[in-house]
Amino acid sequence: MRSISAFFSGILFAVGLVISGLTNPVNVIGFLDFFGEWKPALAFVMIGGIGIYALLYPLVLKRRIPLFAPAFDLPDAGKATPRLIAGAAAFGIGWGIGGVCPGPAITSLGTGASEVLVFTGSLLFGIGLFHIAFRSGDPAAGDGPSTCG
Repeated sequence: MRSISAFFSGILFAVGLVISGLTNPVNVIGFLDFFGEWKPALAFVMIGGIGIYALLYPLVLKRRIPLFAPAFDLPDAGKATPRLIAGAAAFGIGWGIGGVCPGPAITSLGTGASEVLVFTGSLLFGIGLFHIAFRSGDPAAGDGPSTCG
């Protein structure tokens, strides 16, 4: 049941990315261009996501256990390490330069656009490089998915 839930959640997420325009790098770069021709439309996507999260998060945590997992897997508060900050900065810089992050890139693979293929190939290369450089025996490295948008 957990896999089916993840599958349908992924479909819903992908549809939301397409409808909101987050799969179009032009929209994302326009949103991040505060000092040029700023396109504020994606702010409504973020506000909508934050609003839904703010409403549902407390309700979900009132449950003893999640619907499709044996326990809640929540991050530790206050653990902003230099590695986390460096990773977040690299992610943000890459997102700002390319206008694409992993979720929208994977969603956009179906278009066959060369930019998306290059980005996704580079993403996979970076993930592989990380595993080679940092993951050998480091249980604190974390293996959860990253999302944006």
